[in-house]
Amino acid sequence: MNNWGRNIRLSIFGESHGQGIGIVIDGLPGGIKLDVEKIEAEMERRAPGRSNISTSRSEADKVEILSGFVGGMTTGTPIAGIIRNTNTISKHYEKDLLRPGHADYTAYMKYGEHRDYRGGGHFSARITAPLVFAGAVAKQVLNAEGVSVGAHILKIADVEDEPFDPVNIGEKELSEVSKKSFPVIDDKKGELMKQRILTAKSELNSVGGIAECAVVGMPAGKGEPFFGSVESRVSSLIYSVPAVKAVMFGAGCGFAGMTGKDANDEFYVSGGKIKTYTNNNGGINGGITNGMPIIFRAVLKPTPSIAQKQRTVNIAKMENAEIEVRGRHDPCIVHRGTVVIENAANIAMLDLLYDKF
Repeated sequence: MNNWGRNIRLSIFGESHGQGIGIVIDGLPGGIKLDVEKIEAEMERRAPGRSNISTSRSEADKVEILSGFVGGMTTGTPIAGIIRNTNTISKHYEKDLLRPGHADYTAYMKYGEHRDYRGGGHFSARITAPLVFAGAVAKQVLNAEGVSVGAHILKIADVEDEPFDPVNIGEKELSEVSKKSFPVIDDKKGELMKQRILTAKSELNSVGGIAECAVVGMPAGKGEPFFGSVESRVSSLIYSVPAVKAVMFGAGCGFAGMTGKDANDEFYVSGGKIKTYTNNNGGINGGITNGMPIIFRAVLKPTPSIAQKQRTVNIAKMENAEIEVRGRHDPCIVHRGTVVIENAANIAMLDLLYDKF
């Protein structure tokens, strides 16, 4: 079953070139006021066809809320949202030629010859739009509870942005970077990133990168040891985002080169609260929040749809073949993917916030 969540439960559906894509959100109590304009603004951040560094496929990504929402308030029953597909060109896709880096072969092995191969079907990154809708809903609930989530592009190709300050990052900084159409801290580095993307595009190629996400305001004591850890639950949703191939919390891979003295976050008391001088563990100890900012990074691979000639297989003939992927594709998914990562984190944080002791 295509479901996720303990307290906030999600079920996602649709295909890239089908009639629509959508999500069902269960577990929200009734009486929560939702600002539809804020939801639309969040959808606009991820939407395709907005610049020359994104796919030229233009979709409004307008969400129709079908249930669980009346008079601007949640009713307590499942919220169903659907986004109609309006700009598809299915002739660009060949059923029998397996696109390298895509799920064409694995989809064939799981679903057989009747799979929806158009635009990647249910495996398409387009299916992240419903996740952003769910995240936009979760964001409003979190903000009312004093919790803020934000993300920025940390790296594209060989160009790196400034990282978040893991100890002192605050709601203001997260809000400011999230408002940018190209979410980076250093706008000069952002321009260099855009140049790298356009260079890859001109070479019929693509580039990948890293999104960094921070959460502030989460109370200490959320999460559970082992299988219910914050890392486990957040990662399970972040890894559901197509192109994500690694998730790291706090110092991440940097721990491998540290000693225990370097890695440990020493405690102190300030204003009646226990804090840490450093935040190598990304706000999590033993799978449970410690009250410091939660910091994680997600690595997104280069978009696999490139127009260069590649070797492949014709699955119908079981013969070696060549392919040049046609269609409208992002030369880099990181800038739009960062919005998805941020909203997936919104969902995960709300699920954790609703945990009962």
